[in-house]
Amino acid sequence: MRLALSTLGCPDWDLERILSVGRDAGYDGVDFRGYRDEIDVTRHPLFTERADDTRSRLEAAELSVSALSSSICLCESGDRSARVAEARRLVEVGDAFDVDRIRVFGGGDPDARSRADLARFGGETMREILSVDGAENFRWVLETHDAWTASADCRRLLDELPADEVGVLWDAAHTIRLADESPRETLDALGDRIEYVHLKDAVYDPDHRDATDDGYVYAVPGEGDLPMADVVAALRERGYDSWLVFEHEKRWHPSIDDPEVALPAFVEWFRDQR
Repeated sequence: MRLALSTLGCPDWDLERILSVGRDAGYDGVDFRGYRDEIDVTRHPLFTERADDTRSRLEAAELSVSALSSSICLCESGDRSARVAEARRLVEVGDAFDVDRIRVFGGGDPDARSRADLARFGGETMREILSVDGAENFRWVLETHDAWTASADCRRLLDELPADEVGVLWDAAHTIRLADESPRETLDALGDRIEYVHLKDAVYDPDHRDATDDGYVYAVPGEGDLPMADVVAALRERGYDSWLVFEHEKRWHPSIDDPEVALPAFVEWFRDQR
C-alpha cells in the first residue's frame, strides 16, 4: 500500500510545508482536498496556470498526487451543469498531474426521494460526466459517505454506475461508525470495487465541542476507538496494493490535533502494523 496525506489535515499549510512534511514523514503522495482558503483546487492557480511548477515541486519531493477529491454529488436532481463543469476542470487538472482517480459523492436526500430515484439520478449524472472529453481516462471513485455509507446502499447506487469507469473509495471510519459494519463485512460486500481508501481514528466523546454528529472526535492514529489495525489487516488479506489516505479532518474540526503531530504519527502507526 502507498500512503498519502489529505490536505484536509493541514488547511493552513502552504505547498512547501505540505511537501516537506509529507516527504520527511514518509508519505508517497498527497490527496489535495482543498488548498488553504480554496476547497476546490481546480480554481487555484497552483493547479491551473502554475501547474507545471507545482508538478515539478511534487516530483522534487518524490510525491505523487494520489487523487483529486471533488465536491460533486451525483444523486442530486435538477440542473447538472455545475457538476459537469467541475468535472471538466477536474479532467484538465488531472491530466496536468497524471492523476488516475477522481473522488465523487453520492449525496441526495433519501427523505425526499426514494433510493431508487436517487440512484437513477446518480447514474444519469455519471453518464453525463463521462461524456466530457477525457473523462474516460480516469477512474471515478464513489466515497462511502452520506446516504451511501452502508454497503447495501452503496451497492444499489453502484448498480446504476458503469463498472468500467467507477469504483469505490472506502472511508472505513464511515462504514464502521455510521453503518455499524466490521471492516471484513464491508470488504466482503464491496471489496471487488474498492480501489482507494481513507483511514482516520476517533474517540467517542459526544460532549466535545468538535464532535461529529454521531459523537466522535478525531484522534491521533492508534489513540482512538476505531479498529484501524483491523482495516489494514483485512486489506492486506485481500492483497490491496493501492492508496491508503490519512484523512485527518482539521479543516472541519479545528480543535483536533495539529498536523505536525498527526501526520507523522499516522506513518509511524502504519509501520507498526507490519
